[in-house]
Amino acid sequence: MYDYRKLTPEQRAEIIEYRRRRHQPIHSPPHWDLGIGDIYFISAACYEHASIIGKHPTRMSQCEESVLSACHEAATATYAWCVLPNHYHLLVQTADLKRFTKALGQFHGRSSFEWNQEDAARGRKVWHRCFDRAIRSGRHFLASVNYIHHNPVQHGYVDKWQNWLWSSAKEFLDQVGTEEATRIWREYPILDYGKKWDI
Repeated sequence: MYDYRKLTPEQRAEIIEYRRRRHQPIHSPPHWDLGIGDIYFISAACYEHASIIGKHPTRMSQCEESVLSACHEAATATYAWCVLPNHYHLLVQTADLKRFTKALGQFHGRSSFEWNQEDAARGRKVWHRCFDRAIRSGRHFLASVNYIHHNPVQHGYVDKWQNWLWSSAKEFLDQVGTEEATRIWREYPILDYGKKWDI
């Protein structure tokens, strides 16, 4: 499994430079004047939570790029995202959930074929499932933002949100500021959000 904590500073700099050359996230969190509706928390996991995405940093970046491309194609707004070695989370707005999940499904199909070819693992099941949950309120929305950005910390990959390269956390902190992000974290805690299904 690819483990960011074990990389040298040179390797980390190389990853950052790779991402700058290949991908500047175009979906930084917009200003949130929310009339709750058509906003979904989306989660997809590798089969048996195998670390297929995290085989190497380039694949992590390619996965993030492809997921954000699907968001650009079929979502009205992308509020938060996080790609981990074995799963990813999104918080998106879309008026056509079926079209959006189809775009993700097409990415899952392409990536399964490509990664199995790269790994000499023909026939391996890469993705287990993708599920969506409608956001019910402003409180649910902000708890979801916190959950997504905290996920790399929760799983022990980094100590701070902004140290994880494959998420919208840094853009979020740059946009709202540390003081506001801290207030949101305290007022909208994740509590047991994700318990049992995000392991």
